[in-house]
Amino acid sequence: MKRAWKGYALILPMLAGFLLFYVIPFGQVVWDSLSQGTGKSQLFVGLENYSRMFQNNMFLTAFGNTLKFLGIGLPLILILAYALALFLKSQSRRFPLLRPVFLLPYVMPVAGTVLLVDLLFSERGLTNRLLMALGLPLGDWLQSQTAFWVMLLLYLWKSTGYAVVLLLSGLLTIPPEHYQVAQVEGASALQTFRWVTLPQMWYALFLALVFSLINAFKCFREIFLVGGEHPHESVYMLQHFLNNSFENLNYQRLSVASVLLFLVIALGLGLCALWVLRKEGARS
Repeated sequence: MKRAWKGYALILPMLAGFLLFYVIPFGQVVWDSLSQGTGKSQLFVGLENYSRMFQNNMFLTAFGNTLKFLGIGLPLILILAYALALFLKSQSRRFPLLRPVFLLPYVMPVAGTVLLVDLLFSERGLTNRLLMALGLPLGDWLQSQTAFWVMLLLYLWKSTGYAVVLLLSGLLTIPPEHYQVAQVEGASALQTFRWVTLPQMWYALFLALVFSLINAFKCFREIFLVGGEHPHESVYMLQHFLNNSFENLNYQRLSVASVLLFLVIALGLGLCALWVLRKEGARS
């Protein structure tokens, strides 16, 4: 019993800090999302703020763009990272320095990344200069619908390398004998991936998915610096909506959007955790 109390005493400062700086503020955000007014004049209104939020065109645009960015970016980054991990596994002896090269975009400062985007896709950037030299019409890359695809390309370029390292670590743990047995049995490439590769590297895939999800929301920094507070509609994300609501001191709208953003992230991570638990159950 004394050991248990010693353990509780050791973790008490951490629990107190977590309660003070995370749980209580989040509870206040939830209360603000369910009420109107400020201070002592706050009145509970239930889901009325949420109902109004889903009638706000700017919020619907930001919410839709965020889901679209995640829905396209996450599968693409996993597919691309897996293909590159296979390449690195087969060429690791010939090109030993390739692995750290893929991490260079990930560690590149945000300011340098923004300058690179501006150099390539601004009105007088290299892309338009190349089109001009070829006699082709110029593109408005950052102030049109193509801005979404430019930012998606930036996300893939910056975050794929980290997923490659994680997936490569999973591939290297699979014994070569398993692939030899599958080849003798006449398994196709798809069957080998389904029954040999995937069951033995699901943990690496899970980590790559979680970190890719986190990096997708971090990509807002680049989008904000490139497009400003009011970028093109195609790259107006939930983080823009939150930032603008904070500047306008609209705490109810800010709180509702924050709770909904939290639910989106929690749902994504919850589905990943459920997949992990199912895999653990299948293995046991």
